[in-house]
Amino acid sequence: MAAKNWALPVKNIIALFLSVLLTGGICLADDWPQFRGPNRDGKSTETGLLKKWPEGGPELLWSVEGLGIGFSSVAVANGCVYTTGMLNGEGFLFAYDLAGNLKWKVSYGPEWRRSSRGTRTTPTVDPVRNSAMGDMMQKGKISNGVDDGRVYVFSGTGIMCCFDAKTSKKIWQVDTLKKFQGKNIRWGMSSSPLIDGRKIYCTPGGKKGTVVALDKMTGETIWATTGLTESSAYCSPILIERGANRLLVTMIQRSVICVDADNGKLVWRIPYETSYDTAIVTPVYKDGCIYVTSVIERRFTTGGIMFEISADGTGFTKKWNDKTLDCHHGGVVLVDGYLYGSNFNGIPRGDWVCLEWDTGKVMYEAKWNGNKGSIIYADGMLYCYDENTGDVALVKPSPKGFEIVSSFRITLGSGKHWAHPAISDGRLYIRHGDALMAYDIKNK
Repeated sequence: MAAKNWALPVKNIIALFLSVLLTGGICLADDWPQFRGPNRDGKSTETGLLKKWPEGGPELLWSVEGLGIGFSSVAVANGCVYTTGMLNGEGFLFAYDLAGNLKWKVSYGPEWRRSSRGTRTTPTVDPVRNSAMGDMMQKGKISNGVDDGRVYVFSGTGIMCCFDAKTSKKIWQVDTLKKFQGKNIRWGMSSSPLIDGRKIYCTPGGKKGTVVALDKMTGETIWATTGLTESSAYCSPILIERGANRLLVTMIQRSVICVDADNGKLVWRIPYETSYDTAIVTPVYKDGCIYVTSVIERRFTTGGIMFEISADGTGFTKKWNDKTLDCHHGGVVLVDGYLYGSNFNGIPRGDWVCLEWDTGKVMYEAKWNGNKGSIIYADGMLYCYDENTGDVALVKPSPKGFEIVSSFRITLGSGKHWAHPAISDGRLYIRHGDALMAYDIKNK
């Protein structure tokens, strides 16, 4: 279309867009702008994806190497793919276009160099655009009236950085451990930042701020949760609404906590102990109920807990406790009333598990290579990624059994397959150590 046609009134462009959309002429695609996807639940709303892969797996569109050491997954937004890696002890944020061409890379300072060294958290991109209308706004064809294009990184050393998404210019930086008197934890800070309006949340676990909200534009402190004596954990928070209240829920060293998202006040705390303080799995929320889980080892036998919060969100009651799906760090997904994920069951073993959401009943516990891994969901299928072999499986979500439809093996990169997969615009992104791969999973 010629450039002059975009001079039409905005209302005409919107009407044209809606007309095409309603007649099925546009296939909507989701960005994957943060850890665990658009809603931080490991799920994509994309459709039109393959229900079975070719022999040997889906087509590899492109791959890149040179990311350095890291377990960071990818964020995909506004036509770019972002991830982090450690080179010579220094953390770098990388930006690639959708063809795999490096647009820029920029240092954000020292990264985690102790046990399991390398980058941890996934970048968070703002603003989030998840539609064809958003694509039109991005290209300047419709103005959205906001300052766009910022990427946030929370390093393993507790540094929060904000970068211009287009130019890589650093906009601000905060040493959260120093500012809020936090202490780093055994395997380094691993909680991916979460954006909420003008706020961005992180969990330094400090005396002057267990959870904090920073102004995403300036890095200034909006609020900080005080009065807790526990360190941070490896869990990335979620934001929920209950009644008139907006609540931030996460796990810290020995607790599940709920914080008022508007002022940072502690609403409630549930004691939760796990070995090595490895509270890693992002909580799952639906219809007033929250599920949390972590590993069972030695004397720590908490496992998974479902609790129901009151209508206003200020109280809770425990519904059930399960010790089968003691997920390590691969995450869980909720699909049609069932939870899916892999359990710990001792390193390096692990089984793949399905639980009934309402009751905690174990529907199955199945072996696949004898290993655990990460899991996401899109268009009626589970995507399971074995953390030891690098096998990726397309699995039908069913409480009747772990039914693998297709699988293939990741051969690029090295080390543990700990980075969670991501899906955006019909592409499956897999990060493995130094390498990043993009696979075509569109159903043509």
